[in-house]
Amino acid sequence: MTVLDARSLNRATLARQLLLARADLPVLDAVARLGGLQAQEPQEPFTGLWSRLRDFRPRTLSDLLLGRRVVRTHLMRRTVHLVTADDALAWRSRHDAMLRQRGIGAYRAELAGVDLDELAAAGRAVLADGEPRSMAEMARAVADRWPGPPPRALGEVLVATLIPMAQLPPRGLWRTRAGVRGLPLSAWLGREIDPLPDDPSDPVGQALVRRYLAAFGPAATADLRAWLAGLPAAVSALRAELVSFRDERGRELLDLPDAPRPDPDTVAPVRFLPAFDNALLGYADRGRIVDDAHRGLSVSGARVVLVDGRVAATWTVEDGTVRVGSLRRLSAAERDEVAREGAALASFLSDGDSGRVRIGAGPVAGAAG
Repeated sequence: MTVLDARSLNRATLARQLLLARADLPVLDAVARLGGLQAQEPQEPFTGLWSRLRDFRPRTLSDLLLGRRVVRTHLMRRTVHLVTADDALAWRSRHDAMLRQRGIGAYRAELAGVDLDELAAAGRAVLADGEPRSMAEMARAVADRWPGPPPRALGEVLVATLIPMAQLPPRGLWRTRAGVRGLPLSAWLGREIDPLPDDPSDPVGQALVRRYLAAFGPAATADLRAWLAGLPAAVSALRAELVSFRDERGRELLDLPDAPRPDPDTVAPVRFLPAFDNALLGYADRGRIVDDAHRGLSVSGARVVLVDGRVAATWTVEDGTVRVGSLRRLSAAERDEVAREGAALASFLSDGDSGRVRIGAGPVAGAAG
């Protein structure tokens, strides 16, 4: 079985994530190809797409949100993702078990004695008037019936677990600050969520495995579980159409036979990634893109810079200046490339008003939000 070293896995990851070269894809197609974008910080997907697409215009993504062709909703890892409307409706039922397990598990003690089916029905009744509501408003609306649990437990379980919800614009629009208000996903998109087929081979799970490998592969089953739990039946059903490799630790890696696996010596350009980018979070083993010493950056909200395909710096923006803090010594050529890409990012974020970049040593303070 062919062994793929860390550099080979890195270049495959960059290719799948559109980070080896900016793609000439419509924004909607890019969101679908990437399997959605992590979006718990609402402005971050704009930088993520800018780093991946040629001539990306933020207004295009805002228009897709307003036009209900993409949607913000809780899916993978029980966090907010920006996905196409089609994927949200096709995938939500397959995520229900994971969402319930993680969401209810977080508040098991607080919700002891609460009939969750009754709570969900009460929440849907509140939303039946078609008025968007915040998590706090949902909690207040049912608090008389369940006065014991803390409001946050009631509200979060309702909007992030029991009721498939869409987070409505203006939340997530370019340069817009807005609180989270939502409606049921089917009401906002005008279509019902696809039911889960009663098929032990898990056809929806099979589709998700294919989509995951297209966006993140080659990958171990542990990586798949990090993206979505409960896929063994789907993986078993697909094995005949997949190819297998080994990594340097001897783990089996699965992949689509015709997916890109570039030469490990392929040049990887500098790329600025937003907070919580899926290129880092999409794996159980993130060593293909970030050193173990800096693994915590992927979950802390730090924005990172890829140099030669790996996390080599963090970045933030202050007063129109992109501030970069290197995590290792950069060569003169690397520093020049970081400066050029940082200037382009500063211009993007400021509509051309600034191209200022400042590079220093050590991680920069500040995170997304």
